[in-house]
Amino acid sequence: MSSWIEIPANSDFTLDNIPFGIGSTNGKPRAATRIGDKVIDLDALQAAGLFASINLPDGIFSNKVLNDFIELGKPITNAVRTRLQELFAADNGEFRDNEALRVDAIRNAKEVQMHMPVRVGDYTDFYSSREHATNVGTMFRDPNNALLPNWLHIPVGYHGRASSIVISGTPLHRPKGQTKADDADAPTFGPSRLLDFELEMAFVVGKSNALGTSVSVEDAEEHIFGMVIFNDWSARDIQKWEYVPLGPFLAKNFGSSISPWIVTMEALAPFRSASPKQEPKVLPYLEMKKDHNFDISLEAIIETESGALKTVSNSNFRHMYWSMAQQLAHHTVNGCNMNVGDMCASGTISGPTPDSYGSMLELTWRGTKPIAMPDGSERKFIQDGDSVIMKAFCEKDGKRVGFGEVKTKILPAV
Repeated sequence: MSSWIEIPANSDFTLDNIPFGIGSTNGKPRAATRIGDKVIDLDALQAAGLFASINLPDGIFSNKVLNDFIELGKPITNAVRTRLQELFAADNGEFRDNEALRVDAIRNAKEVQMHMPVRVGDYTDFYSSREHATNVGTMFRDPNNALLPNWLHIPVGYHGRASSIVISGTPLHRPKGQTKADDADAPTFGPSRLLDFELEMAFVVGKSNALGTSVSVEDAEEHIFGMVIFNDWSARDIQKWEYVPLGPFLAKNFGSSISPWIVTMEALAPFRSASPKQEPKVLPYLEMKKDHNFDISLEAIIETESGALKTVSNSNFRHMYWSMAQQLAHHTVNGCNMNVGDMCASGTISGPTPDSYGSMLELTWRGTKPIAMPDGSERKFIQDGDSVIMKAFCEKDGKRVGFGEVKTKILPAV
């Protein structure tokens, strides 16, 4: 599909995409989409009557978050996405030929401040990459029994902190907490010395289920609106001391970073991919009758304070052992109620080769294999002043759909 809006080569934001986000240029956040390097104000388009054929509540796009729009359901949200593809098509003059509306509704992406796209009520982080779980188990436990006994039977997860999920561009301070050296008699308190990123994706819940009900694997994607890139920051030294018996706490709750544009499941549909073979056979409620994974290329980059850039990881979402559909089915099988806007992150996405590992813990193998940076420095973990940039995109048969990036700078502890 071609558009009357210029779309640069290799842009993530083609007509095949049409993501949804919240942006502002005048201090008033509102719903938007993106084409190429342009951000389009959806509230302005609705005010101009361009969505008159769709049963939308008045002012739905003037809200500061997308929750109410998403809650309208896929018949409505998909109709809006299809209508936008029509309006941006090269041969459609409804929007193109309205000069006043173009001036009012179209902004250069660099001029737009992006905000949290949804109000996140609850957040769950899964642990669904077999390669990552195996690497961590090899490092910290027995290499011959790297996976815990339950790992191949359930999508392991924990409840994280929703309030500290922040949008790309929001800096985070190095966390503080208790750590204990292996040869020490007692713990000490101070800034984390082993700050790490985790290369993840997250899905946004698009349809609620009532308390006491569950969502099947077959119906799960009807309950998922779309996806974002997710950097689940981790303080490895704090985590090591605190995680037994109840799992991560201060090591994780200080911040997670997301990309600003939610890419819909409909945009991702052409990039559906098979999951790795699951052995032993999963229990019936987790069985998949079709492919529920997606071929999403992932990249993690470290930028030093001096501006030196280095790509440290190239991975892919298709490596995930447990799919989003299985994660949601397991999450709700006990009657847990999920709400629109809730987020579920994948867990660190590591591939089978060292250059595809999704964390510094793995890439440097607990700091024993430092990464050389272009400015002559080296990294075992993330230093103050470093920024971590993550990118994600799908490409197949001439179609490209991407997520843009999430970028976060680490500031010193306070």
